[in-house]
Amino acid sequence: MRQWIQLVLAVGVFYCAGAWAQQAGSEQPDTEIKVVNAPQDQAIARRLTDITDSISGLENVEISVNSGVITLRGEVANDQLKDDITVIASRLEGVVHVQNQLQEQLAVRSRLAPATEKFREMLGTTIQMLPLLLLAVLAVVLFSMLGSWLARRNALLRRLGLSELATNLGMRFVRLIVTSIGILIALELLDATALVSAMLGVAGVIGIALGFAFRNIVENYLAGVLLSTRNPFAIGDFIQVDDMTGKVMRLTSRDTVLMTLDGNHLRIPNSQIITSPMTNFTRNPLRRFEFNVGVSVELDLVRVRELAISTLHSMPGILAEPRPRVLVQELGDSTVTIRIFAWLDQRDTDFLKARSEAIRLVKSAFDQAGIEMPEPIYRIHMANRAEKTDEQQPSPLQAATTPPEFRAATADAAAVDVSTDTTIEQQLNAELNQSDEQNLLPAATDKAAGKAG
Repeated sequence: MRQWIQLVLAVGVFYCAGAWAQQAGSEQPDTEIKVVNAPQDQAIARRLTDITDSISGLENVEISVNSGVITLRGEVANDQLKDDITVIASRLEGVVHVQNQLQEQLAVRSRLAPATEKFREMLGTTIQMLPLLLLAVLAVVLFSMLGSWLARRNALLRRLGLSELATNLGMRFVRLIVTSIGILIALELLDATALVSAMLGVAGVIGIALGFAFRNIVENYLAGVLLSTRNPFAIGDFIQVDDMTGKVMRLTSRDTVLMTLDGNHLRIPNSQIITSPMTNFTRNPLRRFEFNVGVSVELDLVRVRELAISTLHSMPGILAEPRPRVLVQELGDSTVTIRIFAWLDQRDTDFLKARSEAIRLVKSAFDQAGIEMPEPIYRIHMANRAEKTDEQQPSPLQAATTPPEFRAATADAAAVDVSTDTTIEQQLNAELNQSDEQNLLPAATDKAAGKAG
């Protein structure tokens, strides 16, 4: 009985184990790959071959397909094509894997092949666009000729009173604008107007670079235009710029050339003349000179002033109107400083000669009149000093009123030479006649070739 029970239990356990195994087997996923209507390897190879034949640079690729695995061999032009064909092959239906064994071409001929092909395409495009290209070139040439013709018609700007340099600059702008219009029309015919923005951008960068590189040249050129338009001086004018003096020889587009009183050529950049104080001594023919004289504090300054004025009145070249003047400049410990002023006409009288002779004659008149021009001294006054009578201390000005001495000073003044010195003018004219350097100033006139010393 016990054996039957054990047998029944064993059969039950076996049956339950079989049922459990069948249930567990039915719950496992089906991992088998099923292919329905998968293309054959030959069809995959033909499809990929047609694709490679249509792409430039992939003509030499060898393709083999085995069980959906594609193997690529051969040479391609570059790595980009190598990656592209791998992506294309992996997207074909029925492809399981792609083995890329392609090599990049290293031969010079193969490297030049794409460039040659590109050149051929460009040549073909150029031949097709040749009529439009010729029309564009014709437009540029015609507008360039028109700009040149207009640039030679500068009579209008001349009538406006512009200088030669300003007129030339204006005509250059006219020519540039007309030529630029022709270039824009040519670009429009070639459907290349997008190049205009690029050209303007490049021109802006180049302009900034050139502006920094040639800043001084541009400043001097523009300053030359302003100077030739404003005409602050003429040929032969005696001018001073900062501490530099000389007579104007010529004005160029870059600098102004002066002849100094030593006969040297001095070139000053135009920009410095524009931005610096400038004195023109020739524009007004009348010019005043001045000098200081120190006299004793014990003198009658009214009589001193009268003697100096009478001496200058008797000197040739000194104008009666405006008349000479004598002013008290400073009162020192032992000296009174007086300042003497006098006017002359530079057209007839040399400035340096007249001033030199005026100083000499005033000193001579003061010496003859006994007027002291002392140096600074210290005086000691004693309590019991002897007082001198008026006869013991004759006034120095008494001699100044004596007719013989005054007549001697007048005769000395009549013998002075204050005529204009034409040495620099002669050298300047000789230089102008010999030199062929550009000169933007008009030809010298009698007034321009002033006699300033």
